[in-house]
Amino acid sequence: MSDLPLIQADPAVSSPAATARKGGRGRGPRLLSRTDRVVIALMVLVPLLLVVGLVWFPAVATVALSGTNWDGIGPISEIEWVGGRNYSDVINIYPPFVPAVQNNLLWLAALFVVATPFGMFLAVLLDKEIRGSRFYQTALYLPVVLSLALIGFVWQLIYSRDQGLLNAALGTSTDWYGDPDVNIWAVLVAAGWRHVGYIMLLYLAGLKGVDPSLREAAAVDGASEATTFFKVVFPVLRPINIIVLVVTVIESLRAFDLVWVVNKGRNGLELISALVTQNVVGEASRIGFGSALATLMLVVSLVFITVYLATVMRENRK
Repeated sequence: MSDLPLIQADPAVSSPAATARKGGRGRGPRLLSRTDRVVIALMVLVPLLLVVGLVWFPAVATVALSGTNWDGIGPISEIEWVGGRNYSDVINIYPPFVPAVQNNLLWLAALFVVATPFGMFLAVLLDKEIRGSRFYQTALYLPVVLSLALIGFVWQLIYSRDQGLLNAALGTSTDWYGDPDVNIWAVLVAAGWRHVGYIMLLYLAGLKGVDPSLREAAAVDGASEATTFFKVVFPVLRPINIIVLVVTVIESLRAFDLVWVVNKGRNGLELISALVTQNVVGEASRIGFGSALATLMLVVSLVFITVYLATVMRENRK
């Protein structure tokens, strides 16, 4: 066999790694094409315009109009600035305001003292993976996906004076939605029915994230289940507790659909949100006065929203 000359390959040419290094040497950052820039601009501008147009502009306009006497009919150029007179009138000479504040506080107390602990209790039970827990979770969460207006119609079947299930069971003829002495309690039961499912879901999600070793260590120390929950698990759920507090306060402030469906927020069901609607889009058409009521709601909401955001940002920095 004849000797063939050996040809040595140049490693700088034949090596894939060297080829990759050579091809990548000196290459700068990839420039965006015109299509990429258009897509990125749309992804930023469209949500920004929606937030500004649907959230920030109405909020700023509401605060600005709260200092005017505009009725929504005349031109904007004829709007008269009245300063804080609307706020003074709301507090001093507007009869429905005090009952509305009382009902909002009662709404908050009912959700916070009754519905929220009950939802947390159900979450603790379902976290134990009892038999049929998936069915119970679905059944309890089902009211949450329904609007409060629809819930009002559903409970009308129970509260109806002539054909309602409750009167049939009790043998009475009480007008649960029409009697101003009892209608606020009937509405709170319906609202609490929906709120329980929401709170149950929040706490159940939080309980799933608790480290099992915490419960095991408490059990080794001889702690009971109740002691373990309140002394070990509940403090760990602090972020969930803040969310639940904010959600409960906002739910009590923006409660509107249910009372509006029942009797448009009158006759014992006065709420601040209903008063805003009555003055802004109702027969009164007092945009400035209604905006003052809405601004009061906005200020109260911002207090709790600020607390929530501060807590979240502090947790993220840890």
